[in-house]
Amino acid sequence: MSSPTTVWLVRHGQVHNPNKIIYGRLPRFRLSERGVEEARAAGRIMADMAINAAYSSPLLRARQTAREILAFHPQLKLRQSPLLNEVFTAFEGQPSWVGDRRQDDYYTGVGPPYEQPADIVQRVLTFFETLRRRHAGCNVVAVTHGDVVTFTLLWARGLALSPGNKANLHALGFNGYPGTGSLTAFVFRTDSPSELPEVRYMQPTSMTN
Repeated sequence: MSSPTTVWLVRHGQVHNPNKIIYGRLPRFRLSERGVEEARAAGRIMADMAINAAYSSPLLRARQTAREILAFHPQLKLRQSPLLNEVFTAFEGQPSWVGDRRQDDYYTGVGPPYEQPADIVQRVLTFFETLRRRHAGCNVVAVTHGDVVTFTLLWARGLALSPGNKANLHALGFNGYPGTGSLTAFVFRTDSPSELPEVRYMQPTSMTN
């Protein structure tokens, strides 16, 4: 491969959630005003990058985030991919304090048909495989969700895909759980399907304030 293929996983901006529920894949959860600003900050950081393609989760908050980024790249058309969707969880629609009590572990003790971390990573790897073939040597933006980014980070570092590692990212050398509007680059330098990519993380709001 002459040039690396870089996939920028962008976590959507903050969500308007006045009733404080675990929204999961529920429809019509939009960005808050702060979330729009976070998405614009991500767009400004990426404004001078040569972006070749853009994808997002089908959910509204991800599509809205992608639109703010693509305002700086009007030549690109947004494509949606279910492979970038939010985690399929049994806790969807429950009060957020339920997640707080579980330390945001939506996996332990939960069986099919709901997703486990390995299921999340498997669909992201399918997405990566398609992009590495379709956009080899290019920069690609893909707007997705927090746990999707987190478990993909753990995979890229060769770490166990466990809820405990999700909650312990500081100790593993990361900057904590990926912030809303954050950018995480996965850089592939070879054509090997077994390559673990380099990882770079940026929080645009902290860089532009």
